[in-house]
Amino acid sequence: MGTWNSRGLRGSTLEDLINRTNERYDELDLALIQKIPTPITPVQIDKERRHITLAYFDKISTVDYIGSVQGIPVCFDAKECSADTFPLQNIHEHQMRFMEKYEKQGGVSFLVIYYSARNILYYMRFREIVRFWERREQGGRKSFRLEELDERYFMHLKNNCFVPYLDFIQKDLDEREELGIDI
Repeated sequence: MGTWNSRGLRGSTLEDLINRTNERYDELDLALIQKIPTPITPVQIDKERRHITLAYFDKISTVDYIGSVQGIPVCFDAKECSADTFPLQNIHEHQMRFMEKYEKQGGVSFLVIYYSARNILYYMRFREIVRFWERREQGGRKSFRLEELDERYFMHLKNNCFVPYLDFIQKDLDEREELGIDI
């Protein structure tokens, strides 16, 4: 497993941490979340090393993770950003459509964003993503800045290796209830 240190996450360590978190949530019977593999077709294979050296995507993927938390369907994507400004081009239109449909079916959709320069994680609620997406569609910024985010949704790793997104799903659900938003 990758480590969390002052240099921040490297490569696919964010996904490794989320995968480890998902395993722990499963062990504790808190949630069943699966990583969705992106279907590929190999074009070239290094038979000696048994590695795919060239491949293409069979179809566009939806989100990175999907599953259920105590009977509530959830889906989310893991994103990394090296600057304080997150480009909305990192969220694809087909992902937005999928998350919107998921929400309409009573599920909870969100992003886990890792800001590598600051070594922090953020739980971005779907309605927050929509706000920035609509601003862009109306001719506004094509990104959002760190200081625009809701400070209540910044996450800290638990035990240096678990991404506590369940706590933030609960916070999201509580806020929805306060606002009268059905899931």
